[in-house]
Amino acid sequence: MTAATRDYYEILGVARDADAATIKSAFRKLAMKLHPDQNPGCKVSEERFKEIGEAYSVLSDPEKRAQYDRFGKTFDGGGGPGFGPGAAGFNDFSDIFNEIFGGGFEDMFARGGGGRGPRNGPERGADLRYDVEITLEQAFKGMEREIVVPRAQACEPCAGTGSEGKAPLETCRTCNGAGQVRASQGMFRIVRTCPACHGRGQAIKTPCKSCGGRGLTQKERTLSVKIPAGVEDGTRIRLSGEGDSGLRNGPPGDLYLFLSVKPHSLFERDGADLYCRAPAPMCKAALGGEMEIPTIEGERTKITIPAGAQTGRRFRIKGKGMTHLRSKERGDLHVELLVETPVNLTAKQRKLLEEFAKDCGEEAHPQTQGFFDTVKKFFDNGDPLVR
Repeated sequence: MTAATRDYYEILGVARDADAATIKSAFRKLAMKLHPDQNPGCKVSEERFKEIGEAYSVLSDPEKRAQYDRFGKTFDGGGGPGFGPGAAGFNDFSDIFNEIFGGGFEDMFARGGGGRGPRNGPERGADLRYDVEITLEQAFKGMEREIVVPRAQACEPCAGTGSEGKAPLETCRTCNGAGQVRASQGMFRIVRTCPACHGRGQAIKTPCKSCGGRGLTQKERTLSVKIPAGVEDGTRIRLSGEGDSGLRNGPPGDLYLFLSVKPHSLFERDGADLYCRAPAPMCKAALGGEMEIPTIEGERTKITIPAGAQTGRRFRIKGKGMTHLRSKERGDLHVELLVETPVNLTAKQRKLLEEFAKDCGEEAHPQTQGFFDTVKKFFDNGDPLVR
């Protein structure tokens, strides 16, 4: 019976009613036994290894297993389902081998069991983060700022090779240029990155004195960055190619600016809207009139206060809030009134205020009188909570 016609349950050696744990356990045992590193050069083991992978990719997926039980291998329109990175069950397959052999399974499978091989090619540089603090006014207008960023750059004396005098690299004697070393542990063969050359397969005979053989040196670079109007606290800006330089002339990483906006002494921000509290003199609140309000752009605008305005009265000024990011539109400014009680009165002011209070009586303060009427009724009812 050929592999194309063999039953998946038979391939894994499990019963048709086996649960998921049993199927996974059977696959695990067979996979460890048939792994190409355990059977170098054995074509039979290699085929069996792919066969159990195909079987497990179907039986580990409840939907595919149900279709297979009903229709057999023809359920997908012909040949059996493929197996490899991206196929159902591959994650479990990869997890098992990462656990046993220390990673690199996806690359090994793609190479037919050949392993990763040396990493002689260029490597991308690391991404960098730079924190920038700005004021609310700067967030409103946008700005351009110079920043000094320490980052890794290719060493000039060795041209990034890490070798003194740009001398050519030698084949690593520890791994013989493979970039990996193998060690036996019981019945398994473990493959690890070469500790001497760090997977490059090549070694430096005389390390560069400037970079210590790393190929990179730390330098500061001054950049002029543009911060657009309307940015918010926590905004992230990516500057492509401004991160660390890559190893062996690899492409540089990116630089990420993380913006934080300082708290403002007057305004609070919510999206594109601004909120502020405006103290109003008692006489202005009582008689009504106009009052000037500062705006985020450094100008002044006016609001009209109606006679008898109370603390907490809100006013909305359209188009006087923050700018929208990448837009000419603006949010609104919301003003909350705080009626001020006069302090440090002169003798004349105190006398006038006392006369005013006497003339007003209780009729001028209906809300206050209503409060005291409620309190009087509360006590007159003899509520047990206040006895």
